[in-house]
Amino acid sequence: MDTVRKRTRDFAAITRNSDALLGRRAWAGLSRLKLFLSLSRTPHLLLDLATPALAALLWLGAFPSARIIILGFITAFAGYTAVYALNDLVDLQNDRKKVREGGCRQCDNYLDGAMVRHPMAQGLLSLREGLLWAGGWALLSLTCAYLLNPDCALIFLAGASLEIVYCLMWKISPFRTVVSGAVKTCGAAAAVFAVDPSPSFFFLVMLFCWLFSWEIGGQNIPNDWAEIEEDTRFQAKTVLVQLGLKWATVIALAGVLTTVVMNLALLLLMEQKVPIFYVAASSLIGFYLLLIPAYRLFRTRQRPQALILFKKASYYPLALLIVLTIAMLAYSA
Repeated sequence: MDTVRKRTRDFAAITRNSDALLGRRAWAGLSRLKLFLSLSRTPHLLLDLATPALAALLWLGAFPSARIIILGFITAFAGYTAVYALNDLVDLQNDRKKVREGGCRQCDNYLDGAMVRHPMAQGLLSLREGLLWAGGWALLSLTCAYLLNPDCALIFLAGASLEIVYCLMWKISPFRTVVSGAVKTCGAAAAVFAVDPSPSFFFLVMLFCWLFSWEIGGQNIPNDWAEIEEDTRFQAKTVLVQLGLKWATVIALAGVLTTVVMNLALLLLMEQKVPIFYVAASSLIGFYLLLIPAYRLFRTRQRPQALILFKKASYYPLALLIVLTIAMLAYSA
């Protein structure tokens, strides 16, 4: 019987290796680039670029120089590309377990599933390729960040370190979501230091609280619904698994409510005054993209509503950035 089981396991391993090899051959040429873009969750990454741009504009109260805009864009794109890839590198063994258990399924309205999910865990990219991809982008981001302001480079290193801690806490504590909130504020903080080497401490604290609550309520907790079955099976220490659906939805709703309140408080208390049009519009955007879907999730506690909240919350910084840009252009005209 033991011999039969061993041969069965060997055959399954050979089958998985063959499938992976065939999969890698299928993704050849330029189409293979899509796997690397998937590794860094590029659709979500592009939306995240709005967050540092928004923070810089809010603090500076004007458009920065062309040099800062170009360097800032390269730094942010490279940084987010590296950190998202780093997430899959650190989580590789856990993701492989999920794949073996039939995980990485496609979910409707799931932004991070718009491309191939966890390509390394599925055997479509090698560990070496992932390391080179993440390392190259990290080096580029670190270099450009240093050119903007050495403090920006330090913030990038802090964010990358926190991302590693966040991944390693998957089976340790649900407080990993707090670490995730801190990671998401690093890009915005670095952007502020890029346009002003001595920003207001009060502004940085308010900015942190605002984006921290947005990440927890609108991003991290709703995102856990995408892999709730796998996380439950492997006894992951996520908020959703440890506290249950009821408290997870309560925390998510409280998080987005805090986000809307902190956004208003930041705009009213910061030194640089923004057009009243933006203050009103940002509140309406928060109500539509955050509060409504969060309340629906609170009422239903269903995965589709959680992923809708995650998707709409991902567009929150971009929507604010567009409105702020319009308001600043109209105000300066």
